[in-house]
Amino acid sequence: MNNETIPNFSIQELNQAIGDLVSRGFAPRFFLHASVSSSRLKNGHLWLTLTDGDASISAVIWSSSLKFISFHPKDDDGVEILGKLNFWKNRATLIVQVIQIRPTLSTVLKKFEKVRSLLIQEGLINEARRRALPKFPNAIAICTSVPSSAYADVLRIAKERWPLTKLFVFPIPVQGDVAAKIKSVISDLAKFYDQLGIEAIIVTRGGGSREDLMVFDDDELCRELAYFPVPVITGIGHEDDLTVADLVSDHRSATPTAAIVDLLPSKAMARNELDQIKQRSQDFVNWIIQRKYQIISDRRKIMLDIPPISIFNKKKEKLFQRSEILNALSPQSILKRGFCILRNHLNHSVKSINDVNLEEKVLIDCADGSIESIVKKVSPHTLN
Repeated sequence: MNNETIPNFSIQELNQAIGDLVSRGFAPRFFLHASVSSSRLKNGHLWLTLTDGDASISAVIWSSSLKFISFHPKDDDGVEILGKLNFWKNRATLIVQVIQIRPTLSTVLKKFEKVRSLLIQEGLINEARRRALPKFPNAIAICTSVPSSAYADVLRIAKERWPLTKLFVFPIPVQGDVAAKIKSVISDLAKFYDQLGIEAIIVTRGGGSREDLMVFDDDELCRELAYFPVPVITGIGHEDDLTVADLVSDHRSATPTAAIVDLLPSKAMARNELDQIKQRSQDFVNWIIQRKYQIISDRRKIMLDIPPISIFNKKKEKLFQRSEILNALSPQSILKRGFCILRNHLNHSVKSINDVNLEEKVLIDCADGSIESIVKKVSPHTLN
């Protein structure tokens, strides 16, 4: 061994050389895809153990950065990290310092499926629970980020479609771990919505990655939406994005713009419907007038073809014939033919021998007068 060709180090010098090598020879920042095998908070710092199944490395989110990071990973979460290497020279320890961290799509979908299954069991994801949207709402609430492109689009479309509806805007945060803040706004709104006459609410957020929409998979927030006292419309992300909030809502729209279109009627369509109703009403009135005119014309023609005196004579002849029939069938005519009417002491017509008693006075009505008589004998007919 030649001591002149082999460098000599103290521990401090060796660690310093390794640190210099790492700082000069490795990228100052890099992306890292991994799973979290361990996550623990200690002294305000979040310590992580990252793994890809074959190897592992330690990582840390310092407390100064942790308060600005919305996603706090848990065990088994898949993550994408923007980080840099930290080499501690006094202990020769290498760790990854996390600058930014976000969940991977697999983590988002895993949470989505977990919450979806839970709310299905609770009966909150059920087509039978969906309520019909109001046809002509007087007032609606809009929960979205202010200012934002989604907010601007909603206001513009609402003014174009149906300016009669009052809009109450309730700003909500939509980025990061803000589910509790959104839930608080929705909960407060549920307490006084009726005082404002609100008939439906829209919860909306503009486009973004599926990871950015993860806040709308929060189970507590979704329960608040499911139990809201008036219909809830969601317009979250893009058409292909589906969150648990969409599943518990009464109506899911593809985008924020589609949400306001689905809820508010179109003044152009309403005007067209009114024009159609007006035209049908005019057509009906014209038909009635034409029909009445035709009836009058037909009757006028009859009166011109048949003199009124002829019609009068025919009517008179019919009345005379009916009068003759009535006279022939009248009680007086029957009495003139030799019949009579027998009445008991109660002045009731006697129709049966059971209507009189022996020694009872009876009255016999004839055509020219009445006869008083006393019942001496009653004899029933003998059937042969």
